[in-house]
Amino acid sequence: MKYEFNGRNITIPDEIIAKSMKLLEISREEAIQMYLEDEGYITNEIVEELTKKAKTNGTTKVKAKSTKARKSVKRERKPDEEKENIIRILENALKQVGINANVTNKAKIIEFSIENNQYKLDLIKKRPPKQ
Repeated sequence: MKYEFNGRNITIPDEIIAKSMKLLEISREEAIQMYLEDEGYITNEIVEELTKKAKTNGTTKVKAKSTKARKSVKRERKPDEEKENIIRILENALKQVGINANVTNKAKIIEFSIENNQYKLDLIKKRPPKQ
């Protein structure tokens, strides 16, 4: 659509006018005025005032995701005495039978081999169900 404004011919896409009229339920003239304001042909005092207010409040700043790497947090687990005792008992039992056991994690994993076969025991403590 060609629209004459202040002696200038402005081409306004018909799709934009139709979409604005449908979505905002406004007249054709209001849709044209809105397009002209959006494109900077007309200044709207209310919009300018709100934009100025938003700039002073800092609401126009777009906060993108930070490019900084997050600091890795070293979390220490509380020692589980019960699991450590079970691993110690299993290690002693294997050694009494003549099997060379290697404790990989003192509260979780024992590795050992019998003949040419490798074994790994992983001790998992199940939590009680939530009520």
